[in-house]
Amino acid sequence: MITHGNEIKLFAGNSNLPLAEKIAKKLNTSLGECEVSKFSDGETSVHIGETVRGRDLFIIQSTSAPVNDNLMELLIMIDAARRASVGRVTAVIPYFGYARQDRKARSRDPITAKLVADLLTSAGADRVLTMDLHAPQIQGFFNIPVDNLLGGPTLYGYFADKVDEDFIVISPDVGSVGRARKVAERLGCHMAIIDKRRPKANVMEVMNIIGDVKGKKCLLVDDMIDTAGTIVQGAEALVDAGALEIKACCTHAVLSGPALERLEKSPIDELVMLDTVQLPPEKLLPKMKILTTADIFAAAIENVYLDKPMSKIYD
Repeated sequence: MITHGNEIKLFAGNSNLPLAEKIAKKLNTSLGECEVSKFSDGETSVHIGETVRGRDLFIIQSTSAPVNDNLMELLIMIDAARRASVGRVTAVIPYFGYARQDRKARSRDPITAKLVADLLTSAGADRVLTMDLHAPQIQGFFNIPVDNLLGGPTLYGYFADKVDEDFIVISPDVGSVGRARKVAERLGCHMAIIDKRRPKANVMEVMNIIGDVKGKKCLLVDDMIDTAGTIVQGAEALVDAGALEIKACCTHAVLSGPALERLEKSPIDELVMLDTVQLPPEKLLPKMKILTTADIFAAAIENVYLDKPMSKIYD
């Protein structure tokens, strides 16, 4: 394990360099020298350009699109660090890909979240630091410590001064009830639930709304927005039920497929997201606002390095 006489080292793959640089700045350091590129046939090439022997190493890499490339970058960077006699490796994964495949929904389905957990452990990760896992029980797939940070406090902190007697938090589906309840409790307002039925993947049919939203200012809360079908159809259902104003927020802005077109045409007035996934400028709409998670990850990295408790960060 690490000897604290040695300095902290931060490295980053190519998935979210802006966030990695912000985290390094918060920690008053800089990203380590590491070349992550590709061979001519598409294989990932990694070269660490400075000594990491005995160091406490943190590799910052979201496994967002292109998911497989970014995952392989992370695994190879961990392996390179291990073979360079690193003291301890923490995989800092702001967005943990493959988290939605956490169980067998049908016969002969894989449990890919468990497979990725095994790959990270086999590569040599000593610890994982992530945020808002799609299914919190994924922590149990690992035989190493996993810190699952919360994006909620950053999101509801943004909306705190907008709360009045007509403000209500909305869960877009039953699976997000726990998350929405926490936000409603912190904001001191009521909540409602959109009951839906999903006939197949990425296709959602709204059934009814549990709660009164007529004349209310609604805040839809979810952990991720992928194709935006759930959040947009939920917003349309709220409009049909008489909602006055609709805002939405999420931790992970995956925004794949028809997401941008759907969001642009949707009745959502404002969409607030965290920067766990790097979005290119062409994917940013005027109604979108991005909040940084650099403060939270920097504090968590410092606590891991100094062996301090993480409970204050969760609180």
